[in-house]
Amino acid sequence: APGRRGYSGAGAAEFLHRSIVPTMHYQKSLPRLPVPKLEDTITRYLNAQKPLLNDDQFRKTEELAHAFEKGIGRELHEQLVAQDSQNKHTSYITGPWFDMYLKAREPVVLNFNAFMSFNPDPKPEYNDQLVRATNMTVSAIRFMKTFRAGYLEPEVFHLNPEKSDTEIFKKIIRFVPSSVSWFGAYMVNAYPLDMSQYFRLFNSTRLPKLNKDELYTDEKAKHLLVLRNGNFYVFDVIDRDGNMLKPSEIQAHLKYILSDNSPAPAFPLGYLSSENRDTWALLRKNLLENSNEEALQKVDSAMFCLSLDDFPIKDFQHLSHTMLHGDAANRWYDKSFNLIITKDGTAGINFEHSWGDGVAVLRFQNEVFKDSTTTPAISPQSQPASVDSSRAVQKLDFKLHDALKAGITKAKEKFDATVESLSLNLIQFQEGGKELLKQKKVSPDAVAQLAFQMAFLRQYDQTVATYESCSTAAFKHGRTETIRPASVHTKKCSEAFVKELSKHSTEELQKLIVECSKYHGRLTKEAAMGQGFDRHLFSLRYLALSKGLPLPDFYQDQAYARLNHNIISTSTLVSPAVHLGGFGPVVADGFGVGYQVHDDWIGCNVSSYPARNGKEFLQCIHKSLEDIFNVLKGKKIGS
Repeated sequence: APGRRGYSGAGAAEFLHRSIVPTMHYQKSLPRLPVPKLEDTITRYLNAQKPLLNDDQFRKTEELAHAFEKGIGRELHEQLVAQDSQNKHTSYITGPWFDMYLKAREPVVLNFNAFMSFNPDPKPEYNDQLVRATNMTVSAIRFMKTFRAGYLEPEVFHLNPEKSDTEIFKKIIRFVPSSVSWFGAYMVNAYPLDMSQYFRLFNSTRLPKLNKDELYTDEKAKHLLVLRNGNFYVFDVIDRDGNMLKPSEIQAHLKYILSDNSPAPAFPLGYLSSENRDTWALLRKNLLENSNEEALQKVDSAMFCLSLDDFPIKDFQHLSHTMLHGDAANRWYDKSFNLIITKDGTAGINFEHSWGDGVAVLRFQNEVFKDSTTTPAISPQSQPASVDSSRAVQKLDFKLHDALKAGITKAKEKFDATVESLSLNLIQFQEGGKELLKQKKVSPDAVAQLAFQMAFLRQYDQTVATYESCSTAAFKHGRTETIRPASVHTKKCSEAFVKELSKHSTEELQKLIVECSKYHGRLTKEAAMGQGFDRHLFSLRYLALSKGLPLPDFYQDQAYARLNHNIISTSTLVSPAVHLGGFGPVVADGFGVGYQVHDDWIGCNVSSYPARNGKEFLQCIHKSLEDIFNVLKGKKIGS
């Protein structure tokens, strides 16, 4: 009904929906992220080290760990717990984690920014660049308005949706005070998630500063930033009364930008956002001193960055390159996100990672996809409004002196060289997925992770530090925790498949897979409950350094450094809106593995630099998945 969605005079829906339960209803009563017991952390740490070390190395690491647990580690832990109980409004990881991101000096592109690409619109004629850019922009603005008005459905993880995801439950829970509402949801097996990151989705930018960057948000700004052909354009999408511009006007302005044949700038500013953060901070200072303050302010405060690329997508690999880095001239990597739309209407999001995690971005993507495909603001037949876009759209002009031009040239050289050395490879394993694995009573995620371990052993004959990210959004200001998928179980199982196949019956191999699945399930559950070990140890180290203490021996152990040099870095998500996702390797000799386990197939997107062969790694993953699936089906496999 029109009243439900809140239509402006122009007839376009201003909101995605109007939730009965206010958006932030549960935020106040979310449980706090627990600080694990120190002895549990040390046990878990040693379990993760075991498969990576020989007996002598392990003994040494074990001694250091126990000495830490009894000595300085205990003191630091007690200080952390005391500090945490003084800061009940947040979580113990919030400060250190923001710091970790904002103090990092590497370029954000390829090192931190990740991408997720949208599925195409099911109606082919809606995948026209102008139509899709208009519809997605309108849906993004609707999302922002819905969120700010408190009408966005709270983010809730439903274990029993028949009970909790119902109108009647919502009507009851909205009358339960915010201070206890979480308990009401918990009673029906529903887990509200932290939404404190959402406000940073819009009008936000990471500003480069010497030593430590800053996050900047200006919710009063009403304009959108559009990049095309390396040129920067802005126009207002919200009027004085806070209403959204008519979709036909947004369409007219975007059409104007798409048909502008201004040449690409000789020194495209976008490259600066791909630089080392200190270098970029100094160049930004130069820009500000050279009367570019107003133009930069427009960039920083814009609602988000819409990047319009002038080419179609050739294949999956080209799609990954375009969304993960693309042409830096046509991106602003410091914005909370860039919505990228290519010539053929392929869309994706590249997001900066310090302000938030995949959960918030994914919710945004899901809502924007659903809204823009089911209730699109314009159709391919829609005519743009007859407005004077040349007055409404402002092309930003940057004044560059020689030092800035030289800075841009150098940034471009570095960026091009890095991108040149990056490989992205993909596979789709078509012989089964979630359905079959669940039938065989094994965890789909555990099987994917086991396949990565098996593949690396086959290719490089070793077991290495592996990282899987797990959201802790079930807690107030939770971020992520690390699951450590390389275990004594995966090592034993991988060695059986790769090196000792003839020695094991199919039943024995099945048992080994089940063992891995059980253990991985336990690790996943622990991480999601805030009971991993990585964030805890990270916070203790951060605390020692912030107090000016010498770094404890425990942290100077080579094994500690090796465990945190994540050669296989992995992350997964499955959503009706997302086609595929990916990110760069986190170390020069590593793999970045984005993967999705669907009902009947498994997708895997691997990034690597010349130190590793990603194509071969994927072939080994495919072989591993094939072997695991055959064994689970009871088939005998050959080496």
